[in-house]
Amino acid sequence: MSEVKRYTIGALVANKSGVLTRISGLFARRGYNIESISACATEDSDISRLTIILNGDDYVLYQMIKQMDKLEDVIKIGCADELDCVYRELALIKVTAPAEKRRLIVEATEIYKAKVVDLSPDTMILEITGDPSKLDAFIKVIEPYGILEMQRTGVTVLARGKHTLKDRDCYSDHIK
Repeated sequence: MSEVKRYTIGALVANKSGVLTRISGLFARRGYNIESISACATEDSDISRLTIILNGDDYVLYQMIKQMDKLEDVIKIGCADELDCVYRELALIKVTAPAEKRRLIVEATEIYKAKVVDLSPDTMILEITGDPSKLDAFIKVIEPYGILEMQRTGVTVLARGKHTLKDRDCYSDHIK
């Protein structure tokens, strides 16, 4: 049995209704869970970009890319190379913040370069952006204060340098 890993699939797709449903349906029909998904407009209004985080082995990755590539609305697809890409995610986290704990929470936000974006008499909303592992570490630090609610955007990724998803050169050789 192959090793289970985390893969980042990038796809350029037609910017029209139903595309995301068809892609997520592919995963659901095969029983594969999408760990994270983000979809957004690109520099071309006719194209959207999807970033999907998938846990599985090389076979699962190969099958999902092969199946997605068959969809009419998928323009380009590939698996990002973690060492040659920039990964970012945003999180908003609402924590309990009694007056006597606020200074400690603010100190933690400063260490992680997070921001306080809202303050009420009993709560604070914190914003943090960065590599997903940075967000995970920050969440562990503030968990003891009491997380009331949290929202993460999902991972976004771009290849370093001149390469683009359109080139497909910036993506690893997982899908030969």
